[in-house]
Amino acid sequence: MDMLPLFRECGALLEGHFVLSSGLHSNRYLQCAKVLQYPAHAAACGAGIAALFQDTPIDVVVGPAMGGVIIAHEVGRALQKRALFTERENGEMTLRRGFALQPGERVLVVEDVVTTGGSAQEVARMLTERGVRVAGVAAIVDRSNGRAAFDVPFRALLTLDVATYAQGECPLCAQGMPLVKPGSKGLK
Repeated sequence: MDMLPLFRECGALLEGHFVLSSGLHSNRYLQCAKVLQYPAHAAACGAGIAALFQDTPIDVVVGPAMGGVIIAHEVGRALQKRALFTERENGEMTLRRGFALQPGERVLVVEDVVTTGGSAQEVARMLTERGVRVAGVAAIVDRSNGRAAFDVPFRALLTLDVATYAQGECPLCAQGMPLVKPGSKGLK
């Protein structure tokens, strides 16, 4: 599956001045929700990620809310496994809504976009503390420029080298470009 044309076709590759959920700034933003709004595209992305882990034993797929909910579900469907999502409660990532995992279950953590890997690492840490075995981490898009590091295999459908800047070092801020935060923790 050639992901970049799909992102362009869906209007999901945005150009401008964005603040990412990591707090970093960038001139490009990948709005996976615009791709995943189409069930056929969501299913294809899920099947694509499932294929990347076809030789890895997986019992459950877990995605962090919000961005990981739909894609975790679609990966779960493709693997014919349960799909859960985590949420923040009192600032900590946790399982809610009666979701439960058993010690020793093998979990694939699935995200929409990885920039720093922080959310996926937080989910993996929480799961490991519960005795769950994290078998891998996956994303639709890896825009980490190789910086996201995990203790398990990490695979993505699309890898992009997109510039990111710390807030105090952002040339877009210096140019006075309006800042937009389009993600799940966003401005408007």
